Amino acid sequence: MAHTVFIDGEAGTTGLQIRERLAKRRDIELVSIDPAKRKNADERKKLLNGVDLVVLCLPDDAAKEAVALIENDAVKVIDASTAHRVAPGWVYGFPEHAPGQREAVANAKRVSNPGCYSTGAIALLAPLTRVGLIAKDAPITINAISGYSGGGKALIAEFETPVPGRSADAYRSYGLPLAHKHVPEIQARCGLTHAPLFAPAVGRYAQGMIVEIPLQLWALAGMPKAESLHEALTAAYAGQRFVKVADSETTARLQKARAGAGGYVAELDPEALNGTNAMQLFVFGNAERQQARLVALLDNLGKGASGAAVQNLNLMLGLEEASGL
Repeated sequence: MAHTVFIDGEAGTTGLQIRERLAKRRDIELVSIDPAKRKNADERKKLLNGVDLVVLCLPDDAAKEAVALIENDAVKVIDASTAHRVAPGWVYGFPEHAPGQREAVANAKRVSNPGCYSTGAIALLAPLTRVGLIAKDAPITINAISGYSGGGKALIAEFETPVPGRSADAYRSYGLPLAHKHVPEIQARCGLTHAPLFAPAVGRYAQGMIVEIPLQLWALAGMPKAESLHEALTAAYAGQRFVKVADSETTARLQKARAGAGGYVAELDPEALNGTNAMQLFVFGNAERQQARLVALLDNLGKGASGAAVQNLNLMLGLEEASGL
């Protein structure tokens, strides 16, 4: 018998992608609200309480309201908003995050889907703070760029439908007040004493992202080597299906100078994993300068949103983890 799933907010970017991933599956029955009753609070509450699992693809306040409407204790919930990512009683929906996390997701009634930037940052940093290679009180900076789809319908419309007189910039920094909504979950899941300095940007391409953590190794307690960071990440994700660490040979090939003395990494394309639930991690180091760059490559709409939600859904319903992915 198929499991019933209601996507509350299925018309949004993440909701549409989740629906697309689930629509052809025989083990899932998608339940939608009658368009004529979309604004009927009783009908919505009925659906929220009448399915096996609800996926919330809503703004934070609306997600909190939806959770409050669920009175049936048997209903499982995945919240794709920011509302519950550090809330008590909610399991963080990054199965690869730490030992036992996959089992915690599988046994949970309430799961908070991670943010896209957070997924990359936490994947890089958490294993290193956990084993002490990076101290939890270290000053951490995170640089990242995402496709414009991460900004929702308004930003998508702005980038895809040029308006006369409006900038056609190829790259745009944002989060300049230094209070991005992903920072609390990054700090919490990595056990950091201080909030990391997060510098996000959006590029004029639809989807895909690169998240990077630059490190002055000489300034860190113990002065770890880049090789040690690579070994720790490789051990942390050994055997994982969706999270992989680039091997030393691949990293060395990418580091070879291609143009000028500084070189560049042409193959590190933010769109390379689009349409997948995969994430690839890299450790680039310079032993002479005692510096390193930790880099995560993923699809902001895949492992960073809809793919992660489907992975969590599969675990919570006791289905094969990679189904639909």
